Amino acid sequence: MNAAADALAAPPPLPPATRPVHAPGVVEALALLVLYFCLQLVIGFGAAFLAGLTLATAPGEHPDNPLQSAMANPDVRTAVTAATLLLAAGITLWLVHRRWPRQWSVAVAWQGFGFTPSANPAFYAAALALGVGVPVFGGLLTHWLAGSHPVTQTISQMGHEAALPGRIALAALAVTLGPLVEETMFRGVLFSSLLDFRQRMSTRRDLGGTRVAAAMLLSAALFATVHLPDLDWHWYALPNLALLGLGCAWLRLHSGSLWPAVLAHAINNALAVASWFLLLHPAA
Repeated sequence: MNAAADALAAPPPLPPATRPVHAPGVVEALALLVLYFCLQLVIGFGAAFLAGLTLATAPGEHPDNPLQSAMANPDVRTAVTAATLLLAAGITLWLVHRRWPRQWSVAVAWQGFGFTPSANPAFYAAALALGVGVPVFGGLLTHWLAGSHPVTQTISQMGHEAALPGRIALAALAVTLGPLVEETMFRGVLFSSLLDFRQRMSTRRDLGGTRVAAAMLLSAALFATVHLPDLDWHWYALPNLALLGLGCAWLRLHSGSLWPAVLAHAINNALAVASWFLLLHPAA
């Protein structure tokens, strides 16, 4: 009887303690970026090699260098690029979700990646304005900085040279999967790691906007810099890309979601690839 009374009087058991959610470390975030571009190199070389072997065994085709012959064909080069982006981005997104499942849908920018809708629709309107405004203002800035020098981009050249089906496939990936994986890496994993590093290393007196601005600038600068190979190592377009990176970081920080940044990035890319279809440029 006393045992039963004691059991009824005992407080209910406490729920199991939950571990705090922390963003990835900065080293982990940088390692993810390196892995993504290494995947592109390995997959791209492998796809080009297979394409070269296929051309070498085709009737009437006996190139001295199958790999070089394959990549000289604009349609084959476009197909290789599309396959490389599809596989490298898919593997990277899978790894991010597998490695940090608890951070995947966390809205707070210094804890997670924000794969959750924003509660305020105004941020999607802001994303639309950013996606349209950056190509206009940034394009003028790029041409002013470039002066008489040509402003080239590898993927744009492929889009102009490829046949229509290749253009459509490459444009679809550039507007959808490209922004998704890049925003996941830069405004998801990297930006959250920089903000969390700021949270951990700062004192109460040092939690102002200066360190948040530093995280925004660092992530935007790295985002712009990794595009240098695609720009044929010309720096003229870097300020334009950095502006896009800053705007997307602001959207991620204040909207509580990664989707407005993905939308702004997608609109920016859509305006860039529109010339593949609007300009009269015969396929090579």
